[in-house]
Amino acid sequence: MGRVSQAQALENRRRVVENASRLFREQGMHVSVAELMKASGLTHGGFYKQFASKEALVDEATAHAFDELTRRRAAGLEQSDGQRDAAQQALIDVYLSVAHRDNSADGCPAAALASDMARGSGDREARRVYSEGVGDFADWLATGDQDGMARLCTMVGALVLARATREFPLSEEILAAAREALTSAD
Repeated sequence: MGRVSQAQALENRRRVVENASRLFREQGMHVSVAELMKASGLTHGGFYKQFASKEALVDEATAHAFDELTRRRAAGLEQSDGQRDAAQQALIDVYLSVAHRDNSADGCPAAALASDMARGSGDREARRVYSEGVGDFADWLATGDQDGMARLCTMVGALVLARATREFPLSEEILAAAREALTSAD
């Protein structure tokens, strides 16, 4: 089999990072390299041509997930004609929805990766990226009257609890209570 072009190698790398970002949010960072490569339609052996280690991929996939979140916030602001309050409310409504609860692969990395980050080592680049991403998200959620970190903690906590109780009516009650708390505080 011949060598792939530089353009194809970059495309393969992009695909692996994107798939890893989704799989880590959906299943956790224990997903194997073989599973990641299979999901990307590539061979296991090709992984080490692209990445120095799985940890290096975790770093890139975490950054990708938070970049995706930043793009979504920017798109929401644009859709709200630059009205930050409206964009924040729309984001809260989507964030605390059954659809988001049930789709962690494309969802918020702050909620989906929290447990893995808590178990990881303190010197990993992914933890730095995660921390910065959480801080940026909290800053974006701040209003004149509400602390963004408190709003983010309410949202992430509610989402994690709703996912953990997904088979029970309590799950939707948690989402509704958090939406109400964040809406009535405005």
